[in-house]
Amino acid sequence: MLFSLAVLAGDGVGPEVTNEAIKVLLAVGRRFGHTFNLRYGLVGGVAIDGTGTALPQDTFKMCQECDAILLGAVGGPKWDDPKAKVRPEDGLLTLRKKLGLFANLRPVKVFPMLVDSTNLKPQVIDGVDFIFVRELTGGLYFGRPKKQWRTSRGRRAIDTLAYSEQEIERIIRVGFELARTRRKKLVSVDKANVLESSRLWRQVATEVSEDYPDVELEHMLVDACAMRLIQNPTYFDVLVICNMFGDILTDEASMLAGSMGMLPSASLAGVPQEGVNIFGLYEPIHGSAPRRAGLNMANPMATILSAAMMLRYSFGLIKEAQTIEAAVEEVLNEGYRTYDIMNEGKVKVGTKEMGDLIAGKVGG
Repeated sequence: MLFSLAVLAGDGVGPEVTNEAIKVLLAVGRRFGHTFNLRYGLVGGVAIDGTGTALPQDTFKMCQECDAILLGAVGGPKWDDPKAKVRPEDGLLTLRKKLGLFANLRPVKVFPMLVDSTNLKPQVIDGVDFIFVRELTGGLYFGRPKKQWRTSRGRRAIDTLAYSEQEIERIIRVGFELARTRRKKLVSVDKANVLESSRLWRQVATEVSEDYPDVELEHMLVDACAMRLIQNPTYFDVLVICNMFGDILTDEASMLAGSMGMLPSASLAGVPQEGVNIFGLYEPIHGSAPRRAGLNMANPMATILSAAMMLRYSFGLIKEAQTIEAAVEEVLNEGYRTYDIMNEGKVKVGTKEMGDLIAGKVGG
C-alpha cells in the first residue's frame, strides 16, 4: 500500500529523532510491503529563519495533500523573545487549528524494565497504563480577546478561556470511545468549583455519558488529579481534559514513564473508531532540547512510538504498529538505554544507535 506522509522535522533535536522514526517506518515498509511517500517541509524556528513565518503556505498545502504528518519539535532560545511578533509555536498552533486536529491522545505507559528509571517508588508506578485525551483547538490557547496593553496604572494582559458545547462534546466522545476499548473507565478533568467553562464541561460530559452506559464516568478537579497522578497513577485508564490543563498534566505524567523521551502523541481530526482512518499529526511530547541538538543524545523512542500511533490511527495498519511497539520493548528488555533513562548495568546508546536497534527488530 502507498501512503503519503508530510515530514516536518522542525528545530533542535527534531530532525534527529524524526530521522530515526523514518528509519523505522522504512523498515516497516520493507517487511510488510508498504511504500511511504515522504514529503518534507519547514515549520517553527527554521521556517521563521528561512521564510519569515512559522508555517509557510507551501508547507501547509503539502500537509493538506498528505495522509498524515510526522513532526519533530519546534522552538528554542533563539526565537524566545516575548516581544517577537512571530514565534515557532505559532506554526504548530496554526496546523492544529486549520486542520481541525482537536483530539490529542497522549498515552502514558510504564515499561516494566523502566520502573527503576524514575524518582518514584517502583511499587507506585508498576503497571501504569493510561491515556490522556486533551482538547487541542479551543480554550485559553485560542480564545479571544488575547492581548497585552498599557494603561495609566501599568501593563495589563488578558487571555480568554472559552469553550462551546460542541467543542466539549466531540472531545468527550473521543474519551468514551477509547475507554470502550480499554478498561471502560473515564475520568473527566475540570475546575468546576471555580470556572464557568468547567461547569459547562462537566454538564456536557454527564449528558454524553448517557450514550455510553457501559463506561464508568468520574468527574475530578484538576488539582486533585495532579495529586492522584503521583499518589496512585494506576487508578487511571482514560482521562479527558481541556487544552491548558492537558498541556500541564501530561508533562507531569511523563515523569512516570522515566522521561519525556518515552511519550508519543497523536493529534486527530476525528473520533477514533475501528476500521476508520483519521487524518492526524504525530509528534513526541518533548520539546526541541536545543542543548542536545547535534550530539546524538536525544531519545528517539517517543517519536518512533508516535509513528506507530500514525500507523494505527491514520493508516489502519494495526499489526505494523504493534510490531514497532514490540520492537521498542524488546530493545529495552535487552538493556539498551539513551542517556535520559540510563541505569547502572545498562548499555548506553545514542539517537542513531537506538533507531538502528529498533529498525533492526522491526525488519526481522
